[in-house]
Amino acid sequence: MKFALFFGNRGFMPGELITGARKEMIEAVERAGYEYIALDENLTRFGAIETRDEGKLYHDWLKSHEGEYDGVILCMPIFIDENGAVAALQDAGVPILMQAYPDEIGKMDFKHRRDAFCGKFSVTDVFYQYKIPFTMMKPHVVHPLSEAFAQNLKDFAAICRVVKGMKRFNVGCLGARTTAFKTVRFDEVTLQRYGINVESFDLSELIDFVNKKKDGDKEVLARLERLRNYADFGKTPEKNQLTLAKMSVVLDEYIEAYHLDALTVRCWNELETILRVCPCVLVSELNERGIACSCEIDLTSAITMRAMALASGQPAACLDWNNNYGDDENKVILFHCGPVARSLLTGKGTVIEHKMFAKGDPGSGWGSNEGRIKAMDITYSNGFTEDGKFKMYADEGRITADPIEKEYFGSAGVVEIPDLQNKLIRLAKGGFKHHTTVGVGHMKDVLEEALGNYLGYEIVQIGG
Repeated sequence: MKFALFFGNRGFMPGELITGARKEMIEAVERAGYEYIALDENLTRFGAIETRDEGKLYHDWLKSHEGEYDGVILCMPIFIDENGAVAALQDAGVPILMQAYPDEIGKMDFKHRRDAFCGKFSVTDVFYQYKIPFTMMKPHVVHPLSEAFAQNLKDFAAICRVVKGMKRFNVGCLGARTTAFKTVRFDEVTLQRYGINVESFDLSELIDFVNKKKDGDKEVLARLERLRNYADFGKTPEKNQLTLAKMSVVLDEYIEAYHLDALTVRCWNELETILRVCPCVLVSELNERGIACSCEIDLTSAITMRAMALASGQPAACLDWNNNYGDDENKVILFHCGPVARSLLTGKGTVIEHKMFAKGDPGSGWGSNEGRIKAMDITYSNGFTEDGKFKMYADEGRITADPIEKEYFGSAGVVEIPDLQNKLIRLAKGGFKHHTTVGVGHMKDVLEEALGNYLGYEIVQIGG
């Protein structure tokens, strides 16, 4: 990540405070492991922006570096001039973090007093008037070299990754929606308004491509070895393993040919009846590689999965709200047949025959990936299209170490969510589906800021 640094000034304030702020902000950014660009400090007084003309100078300099930076850090060492800031950043086109220096007890004389606490409101008010989106974080004033600002930087970097990665991307839709699953319907035109391009493919084409692959093809054998290293295929017949390897190669060919950043797969039930496999373990492996992939043609889940993967730098998963956990009203078992990335499981998954398909058509569902999801803090989110808008929620919980009997089918984990019962009511009445997507860590604020503030998603609050 690379940030453009902006330093503000105001003539009657103590300008010598700017020089120290420049050094401290650069140190903070480098200490956090990020890169930066900054206007030559010799071009203006203290290298800061005070007037409209200086703002235009910064604007043109920033424009000359367009595409090089992921966000802007607007540093207010003092009560700065808002007109110069607006002129400089009104066309930034990336997230803008508002940072203001704190005053210190014992240094409140005119030489040292900053007044940035008040000045921050001056800037945010004018940015609001100009409809320039910006990011505010806690605390209101914070020193760049503090632990609090280090966390601010980490969260701001996540916001920038989500905005950059979600502004324009391609999703592959491999197969039509299963007739019985109206819950996963979506509107392509609405998604295009959010910069999301959907590429749709007939499932018969994928099946044909798989059937044309030869068992001895080098790429198939190499993929088979990779899959065997990824999961335990000891119970899976050799023929079905080869079919899964062929399908994995074909999925990658779609990704490469159409520049897909995410995808969703029709997994119910032609692949099972025709090819005698189900793609659960392949979906898992794609997610592990950082390519958000959902099952059951739940394309909007692939969208929130991509957002969470960008925010956390780790895989996300699409799961069912599946079972109560005894009498605990704040716990629920989240489950799916095996699309969970290996790094989110307690160990290597075991590839078996899909037990649901085996009931009526034995031997038809090799590829389910069984395992238990490891204990961790999570964010869960999902969304849908309605009336030209993408509506979504984000909330947080924790996957616990509570046991699930080994006879329980698929990949699953017990999740504890405060006030779960009321949240379930709000989800149901809000039109949200039986799926939710899960990502690693606390990302609610990051997702709402990136998707709601900068990209125009409609955020639905499910908390009390």
